Amino acid sequence: MYKYSPMAQINREIFRVFGYFLGFLLLIQIGHAFEFKVGGPTASWKVPSNDSNAASFYDQWAEKNRFQIGDTLLFVYNADVDSVLHVSKHDYESCNTESPVEKFTGGNTVFKLNQSGPHYFISGVADHCRKNEKLVVVVLADRTGKHGSSAAPASPPPSPENVPVSPPSPAPSGESPPSDGAEENPTPAPSEEDSPPKNGASSSIVGVAGFLGSVAAFVLAI
Repeated sequence: MYKYSPMAQINREIFRVFGYFLGFLLLIQIGHAFEFKVGGPTASWKVPSNDSNAASFYDQWAEKNRFQIGDTLLFVYNADVDSVLHVSKHDYESCNTESPVEKFTGGNTVFKLNQSGPHYFISGVADHCRKNEKLVVVVLADRTGKHGSSAAPASPPPSPENVPVSPPSPAPSGESPPSDGAEENPTPAPSEEDSPPKNGASSSIVGVAGFLGSVAAFVLAI
């Protein structure tokens, strides 16, 4: 039987630990929120340059990204001459800076996206907003159920005791009333609804784990 040298055994253990570490990092990354620097890695929150794409600069940037609940937006700007306003749709369209939902002036603003739907941002300087320093970000609806409340259970059907029963009509003369032993056919209970489909996150994690196991087996077989 072939025996590995001490150095080969050490290398195998290093590869094994490294594989576990990569798998752990990958699993963390699956559920990890992302931070998006507004405008791009080298951009800042300011009036777009005066060119043909200035009017849609921030819109084009937002359309290239996928925003989810828990992600954050990073606004980097010169606090001496600018700011960030979180506003309503109407104020976004009219560049109204008088009644923002939130105002940020620190120069390095991190905004957390806590709910799905559109979020509107404009510059705190109305003239800058009119020059297209404005942004709308659409956050995808949460499909995991981690940020939403569970649906209310359906009301149970009324019990037979609570259903009013009309008294039987008197029998015609010459006919005997029905015997007390007659029973009504019981109403069948409604069938239970199908349970909702399971979340797909578990299958994703299983797939990732299987992929990592295949890679680890290949490395250890070398």
